[in-house]
Amino acid sequence: MSENAGRPEKPSTIEIATFAGGCFWCMQPPFDNVPGVIETKVGYTGGEKKNPSYEQVCTGKTGHAEAVEVHFDPEVVDYRKLLEVFWRNIDPTTENRQFADRGSQYRTAIFYHNDNQKRLAEQSKRALAESGMFDAPIVTEIVSAGPFYEAEEYHQNYYQKQPGRYKSYKIGSGRAGFLEKTHARIREQQVK
Repeated sequence: MSENAGRPEKPSTIEIATFAGGCFWCMQPPFDNVPGVIETKVGYTGGEKKNPSYEQVCTGKTGHAEAVEVHFDPEVVDYRKLLEVFWRNIDPTTENRQFADRGSQYRTAIFYHNDNQKRLAEQSKRALAESGMFDAPIVTEIVSAGPFYEAEEYHQNYYQKQPGRYKSYKIGSGRAGFLEKTHARIREQQVK
């Protein structure tokens, strides 16, 4: 029996999107729930150090950000949709931090893989800034993707491996409450 038995075949055209949105534990689940996303991996990108460890990245001295790499089928899900998921799961107005986590390793960034991703990311950032959703400027970086280093296995799909700890962290860090308030504002604006 094939090791892929019971799983759908991977499509022939898979694209990659990379996003940094603070703690990568909290950025993996939203993308895993999007139809057309084939797989996600958490890791480190945007810095100079090759093959960094979690402990090294935590110092804030490697230049890397915690990030999620999203493998997706562009025939099923458009990159624009992934950008929407990204923006809905971060606070784009805070520099070098997200919620309780502080340091450049927790900055928000879109790491584009081609000119089309760059153009769409810039458009989406501009639209968010003009939407009036936030009182402060949008500080999320849009930069060219470089090497992505997969994080240690215990970080991958942490929300599935340690659901209680994950939920406690998401609530305790302030992310859950912020997102709840932000989504309520979005719903209010859509009704108007």
